Amino acid sequence: MIDFNQISAEQFTERILQGDVVYLARAITLLESLQKEHQQKAGIILQNCLPHSGNSIRVGITGVPGVGKSTFIEHLGKIIITEGKKLAVLTVDPSSKKNKGSILGDKTRMENLAKEKHVFIRPSPAGDTLGGVTNATRESIILLEATGYNVIFVETVGVGQSETAVYNMTDIFILLMLAGAGDELQGIKRGIMEMADIICINKADGGNIEKANHAKRDLKRAIHLFSASESGWNCIVETCSASHNINLEIIWEHVLAYEAHTKKNKYFSEKRKQQLLSWFREALQNNFMQVISANKQLQEKIIETEKLIFDNTIIPSVAAKNIVIDDLFNK
Repeated sequence: MIDFNQISAEQFTERILQGDVVYLARAITLLESLQKEHQQKAGIILQNCLPHSGNSIRVGITGVPGVGKSTFIEHLGKIIITEGKKLAVLTVDPSSKKNKGSILGDKTRMENLAKEKHVFIRPSPAGDTLGGVTNATRESIILLEATGYNVIFVETVGVGQSETAVYNMTDIFILLMLAGAGDELQGIKRGIMEMADIICINKADGGNIEKANHAKRDLKRAIHLFSASESGWNCIVETCSASHNINLEIIWEHVLAYEAHTKKNKYFSEKRKQQLLSWFREALQNNFMQVISANKQLQEKIIETEKLIFDNTIIPSVAAKNIVIDDLFNK
């Protein structure tokens, strides 16, 4: 039995670079931990692995519950690993904090894929904030790439703020939709559709094929109303059936075509640079909030100020500025 507490950050790094998934999994657990010593060790591991990261295609996948994301990922994943690639699947579900661990079901729903030698599946814990989830996921991507995974799926379960977070940490964004359900029923917002590089109308089989083709035509017309993409890529709309393996190979070809297109026009690398800056700013905000939360005197001042806000004697924005200026920067 390995006592991982006795394993140094350098030993972790060495085993990760050798492709050891046991050490990879434990390293991800370290970076998810709130314990200071775990965070310090995880930070060293991440820094050591950083020069060995970046050599993957990061694919964001979203869609409402019931659209067939797990089946889509499982069958598309099998196509990918037959090409000799290593696939990792991360899930982001900030809503799971309400029912504690619902995302763990993803691994059982992808049971066959999870058994494959070159596949790694990991759900991200919700924590208390979306920022905590996305930081852990971004950091996990670095470790996965250092371990040798060259295709990384980041799946988001809900439709909302998490979509923007996943878009900001991936290279290409796939939106799964259903035929015959209106935008209102699917909970799909225009902003999410504008982020999509590929829209897949799933469950296009049997008696649903005609509806799927009709939805495809409608979506193609709608996309022309959107603003031009910075990537220079025209969003692809495709029908598919994950459960029947229909058009999944075509969708993977679209992903590879997008990668080639954006690498040629330099958008691929530029987007990653912007994502790093976004990650830094978000982490900076999170760390500021941690400092504030740990300051008992400041917390007391905040509680006193909240009472004044409840009494309608001070404007919230002014109160916040006063605390920042008076209590943080004038000491």
